[in-house]
Amino acid sequence: MKLTDLTRLGKFVVTSEVGPPKGINLDKMLHEAEYIRGRVAAINVTDNQSSVMRMGGLAACKVLKDKGFEPVFQITCRDRNRLALQADLLSAAMFGIENLLLLTGDHIVLGDHKDAKPVFDLDSVSLAHCVKRLEEGFDLAGNKLDGEAPKFCKGAVVSPCAEPLDPQLFKMEKKIKAGVEFFQTQAVYEPEKFEKFMKRVKEFGVPVYVGIVVLKTVGMAKFMNENVAGIHVPDSLIEELKKDKEKTKSGQTGVEISARLIKDMKNMCQGVHMMPLGWDDKVPKILEMAGV
Repeated sequence: MKLTDLTRLGKFVVTSEVGPPKGINLDKMLHEAEYIRGRVAAINVTDNQSSVMRMGGLAACKVLKDKGFEPVFQITCRDRNRLALQADLLSAAMFGIENLLLLTGDHIVLGDHKDAKPVFDLDSVSLAHCVKRLEEGFDLAGNKLDGEAPKFCKGAVVSPCAEPLDPQLFKMEKKIKAGVEFFQTQAVYEPEKFEKFMKRVKEFGVPVYVGIVVLKTVGMAKFMNENVAGIHVPDSLIEELKKDKEKTKSGQTGVEISARLIKDMKNMCQGVHMMPLGWDDKVPKILEMAGV
């Protein structure tokens, strides 16, 4: 089911994500997905996340679909030109995959194949336009598609806590005009900033699902502060992670922080996107504690 259909029905949409393996053994990915079966509306499948080579997300989406999950096909512009992007989109439609997350993609220098050639033939905005053209029955060259045109639910990302915020709002508006129908956000640890962001984007009229990355360690929090644009983990949360090392090591502190953040922000938005980074077994507890 399309995520926006759930929003129209008044549902608070909960999604999570898994990463395909660096190989062809899907046991770990499927094991992680089972933890959240019945607890989330859909599962994002990452696409060579952080520019690290893994199994293709489309194949992983197809496997999840066959197992009874609703996948969200994340597709980035970093590794494909417009021919390959359109081919994968048509393949996704053939597999019955409806939900997309359209991304420009992390740069090659962040990953494990630093000599690879980045493509970036399109960006996330022009990719959204590309999907819209396919839905109209034409490819980007203006050629008519054979048979029924595909129909998707198109998502994109936004960073609500970026400073300055105006460039994010400008890009968000461009994505909406290109056909994007929902947004999953970068990780948010500052509810006050998120509330201000939501007030400014209310006029756009599209669902926003707030992103939650479960904090595992103090080092992880500091790394994000130093290296991930648009994310700031406040000192108060870092001190909370420091307070009881055993509790943090077990994951309980991260669970409590995540649940508290969702409780604080769930009335501001239309859903939550969990990014557990391998801690999928903790997602049900987080959602239970958050009351969603």
